[in-house]
Amino acid sequence: MKVVIVGAGSVGSSIARELLAHKHEILLIDLKPEVIGRSGLRGAHWLVGDACELSTLQGAKMEDADVVVSATGDDKVNLVVSLLAKTEFGVGRTVGRVNNPKNDWMFNDSWGVDVAVNTPQLMTALVEEAVEIGDLVRLLTLQTGVASLVEFTVPHDSHVIGLTVGDIHWPEDATLVAILRDHAPITPSRDDVIDGGDELFFVTTIAAEDDLRALLSPESEDEPEDSPSGPDGVHPAETQALEDDGFDG
Repeated sequence: MKVVIVGAGSVGSSIARELLAHKHEILLIDLKPEVIGRSGLRGAHWLVGDACELSTLQGAKMEDADVVVSATGDDKVNLVVSLLAKTEFGVGRTVGRVNNPKNDWMFNDSWGVDVAVNTPQLMTALVEEAVEIGDLVRLLTLQTGVASLVEFTVPHDSHVIGLTVGDIHWPEDATLVAILRDHAPITPSRDDVIDGGDELFFVTTIAAEDDLRALLSPESEDEPEDSPSGPDGVHPAETQALEDDGFDG
């Protein structure tokens, strides 16, 4: 697979290093020629130039790329590169790095971005996944914001405990893809029984997340019945205690 990575800083270089280890063909584009020497990337191809210029991308033969990764520290550059890769060169898959979370809303198919990687959002999701029990946590957004990978840790008082996967009427656009139990992944089948502490992973549309959350959230406990009260709205035991205090009304 041929991958073009725009931006050879720490993020871009790390991505390139991992992909090279998996035997992919890598081309890095960066404005600064000095990054080539200090990168330590063996086997990668390099192009020095401005990736926002059409001539640079033509020189990179962008039309031959299977994936383009925009990994610079500038959101404007990442958006422009993704848009050009899609509209001018018909690249099948684009990945855009989001530096400022406030710009996340722009990283979609309107700007040619197939997958937006929002590092602050990912870190937040990982923290929530580690501590949240009984709530749905979005781990990753897929297909330009249409779908997501979400996780739900089953509380030990959940109403789904003891039910099989096949017993539960899941939302139409939500698919249970994995169960993590005792640190071991399980491929779910209709006969698997849900247990407390299970981590359930779903691929779902964004629109179906609320339905999935409503289905999985623990049943609200019944409100305790109002205690019987006396004629003045005071519980009889409280009335007795007041009388025993020795104070006259």
